[in-house]
Amino acid sequence: MVDPRNDLTKQARSGSITAIIQLLNEDLASIGVRARAVRDSDLLQLLCEAETVEQLEQSTLVERIRQILEFIGPRDIRRVKINSRLVREQQLLWLQEINRERENQLLWFEEIKLARRKNFMGLVAELRERQTRSMKPSLPKPSASPIVRHRRQLRRGMMAGVVMSISLLLVGWGFYKWFGPKQADSTPVTANSFIDASLQTSQTDSASDPFVAAVRMAEQASAEGRTAQTPAQWLEIATRWQKASDLMALVPFEDKRYQTAQNRKVLYRKNSEAALQEVERRRS
Repeated sequence: MVDPRNDLTKQARSGSITAIIQLLNEDLASIGVRARAVRDSDLLQLLCEAETVEQLEQSTLVERIRQILEFIGPRDIRRVKINSRLVREQQLLWLQEINRERENQLLWFEEIKLARRKNFMGLVAELRERQTRSMKPSLPKPSASPIVRHRRQLRRGMMAGVVMSISLLLVGWGFYKWFGPKQADSTPVTANSFIDASLQTSQTDSASDPFVAAVRMAEQASAEGRTAQTPAQWLEIATRWQKASDLMALVPFEDKRYQTAQNRKVLYRKNSEAALQEVERRRS
């Protein structure tokens, strides 16, 4: 079964305005902001509305929207014009209204440019495509039966999973021994002890708001993914994505962001798997 969240992300990445707005509104709902959009060539016109001026604080809202859109990476959209105003009754021709009376309609507006980069969902698609090409034989060979092929693929997947788990444990133990406390500690050390300073901070945050801590962790992993080169760096990114997924799983059912947290839990876990595949690719 196709994950609806993944399908929505693919649509948004391909340039679907409906999908982009749905993803934006899922994230902005936590701060009481609602967005609408119209596409004009490569310019995306956004209208953000809220009940109070404080909810539309310019620098915070612009940076949040930039991070969401750069994470999605919508195709053929490089410029975004963000308009803001206090919420009003539905206007089908809102863009014409604000263009005609910008001073009276808006609190502020700002145009931004999105960075060109591959997001993690694009990386997953690219990795799958490479794997598919590498599995095609260069010369005709006798084809094995479907059962044999399935067993081979299952065996390879299990071996890869074991190797990845052992690698994570070894690297985690090494980081703990090198950077961990020097004095004796009565708490037993396990594989889950592998956390750096940023992860320790996120645990403190998650005690009060795991959703916020998970978003911060995901933003950090996404930023590091832009410059990561070595297998060790990608391994750390994979750990951050998994930690962000675990934090999203802590959001209680009664929280109004629960459904968004469940969707992001799956998305972050898939990003972690993609980063682990990148570790394998750079080791080969």
